[in-house]
Amino acid sequence: MRKNIVAGNWKMNKTLQEGLALATELNDLLATTKTNCDVVIGTPFIHLASVAAAVDTTKLGVAAQNCADHVSGAYTGEVSVGMVKSTGAQYVILGHSERRAYYGETSAILKTKVELALAEGLTPIFCIGEVLAEREAGKQFEVVETQIKESLFDLSAADFGKLVLAYEPVWAIGTGKTASAEQAQEIHAYIRGVIKAKYGAEVADNCTILYGGSCNAKNAKELFANPDVDGGLIGGASLKAADFMGVIAGFDVA
Repeated sequence: MRKNIVAGNWKMNKTLQEGLALATELNDLLATTKTNCDVVIGTPFIHLASVAAAVDTTKLGVAAQNCADHVSGAYTGEVSVGMVKSTGAQYVILGHSERRAYYGETSAILKTKVELALAEGLTPIFCIGEVLAEREAGKQFEVVETQIKESLFDLSAADFGKLVLAYEPVWAIGTGKTASAEQAQEIHAYIRGVIKAKYGAEVADNCTILYGGSCNAKNAKELFANPDVDGGLIGGASLKAADFMGVIAGFDVA
């Protein structure tokens, strides 16, 4: 049975003190709110240990936004999966379009990161998605299929089943543009079909696929109503507690 998840990606925002304040506010709100989804926050590295210690991680999961593609060694400035795990974080966001575009992360690098994260017991939130030129050329299906196959299809069915996928139309990230509910459903269903062809119906049906691309309190309910959209990877709308709770309410919070 796949999970509904709303995951916040704070990106390079919030000082440690600001991040702790936001995490604590969310923790308090979730303690008194019945949600119909799991909730995760992806904080900067320096926040992880403090945030994980300050919140109830059974109700508010904690994610790193990246990890190194090496276990340890002379890699100045890098943070290993073991370091991430030692903070109390349970998730790691991998393959975000910004990491691919700005830092040259290839499918091969991401394949290694996914394998290291799984070996350490972390849950990867693996991002895929096309840029505007690829969407306009009608190549979005080809792009996401290639990204999945090149980084993930050497995994066993059991290991693939531990992943969360996040489809992010790169042209809709931080632009105010959003894929329509119909566009989101179409490509999420396609992604699930790609998984089914490789791993079978059970693995595909159980895979959580999030939508990431200017999702907010106003459009979350419509997006999440799609049968193959299992939640969101939320950027800007995750930086204020009220905004983020509004997205969570897209799953009919009681």
